[in-house]
Amino acid sequence: MADAIQRSVSEFNNELKLKGFNVFQIEKDSNATKVYSRKDFYKICLTTGKSIIHYSDKSYEADDTILFFGNPHIPYSWETLSTTYVGYTCLFSEEFLKLSDRSESILQSPLFKLGGTPILKISKEQREFLNAIFEKMIEEQSSDYSHKDDLIRNYIHLIIHEALKMEPSKNFEQHMNASERLTTVFLELLERQFPVESADKPLGLKTAKHFAENLSVHANSLNRAVKEVTGKPTSAHISERIAQEAKALLQHTNWNISEIAYALGFDYPTYFNNFFKKQTGTNPKTFRMEAV
Repeated sequence: MADAIQRSVSEFNNELKLKGFNVFQIEKDSNATKVYSRKDFYKICLTTGKSIIHYSDKSYEADDTILFFGNPHIPYSWETLSTTYVGYTCLFSEEFLKLSDRSESILQSPLFKLGGTPILKISKEQREFLNAIFEKMIEEQSSDYSHKDDLIRNYIHLIIHEALKMEPSKNFEQHMNASERLTTVFLELLERQFPVESADKPLGLKTAKHFAENLSVHANSLNRAVKEVTGKPTSAHISERIAQEAKALLQHTNWNISEIAYALGFDYPTYFNNFFKKQTGTNPKTFRMEAV
């Protein structure tokens, strides 16, 4: 089962990178979206559910349907709060879209550029219209039509132009003080290490000191800021995120526990076992068996 999932994810990645485009329903792609890195690509998401999106130095709370535009050059992270979360995601490379002469100004629009507004609240009528466009892209993606890439690019342009006509969301909260800015950057830097896609390349940043050095601040200053804003120390955020990734790797890969331990920055499997049990209350082997 794990081999089949891993092959499926690998094929998904290869297809995306080969064509520079993919579109899918979010609720139908839970395994793949957990394992491959989408931050190499521009992204358009139409989602319904409760979430918090951290984008650059801003945060947005969504509790209904939104349209999100992600730029791979701007750090962002997404916290899903709903038990059910539905919608569509479209991913495309700059090269894919730039095959159209109209695309340069689109990628410099307020939807994608730094300091712009990448999130829009969507009405029921707008959602129905956009749902239809995403469904059309999904249909064309699997068709044999020889010019389907051009047609899909036209659909992407249509979504973007519809968004440009809408009123941008006013629900952004701008982080103003130094502690909030530092915490935002730390959380973005932490998230950018994931998902882990190779057992041969361990995490580069795995302690508060590593993150502080990367951010050119003292570890005490980083920890003070993070704890002030989130109520938890820096090390707790790091441990929780590594444990979350460990669970995903145990569930969705066929890597042995030693490989997972190495990929997550542990020198010895014993250290990883102790860490995992402390975080989850069980050991990696038992967790993997129960997750099958």
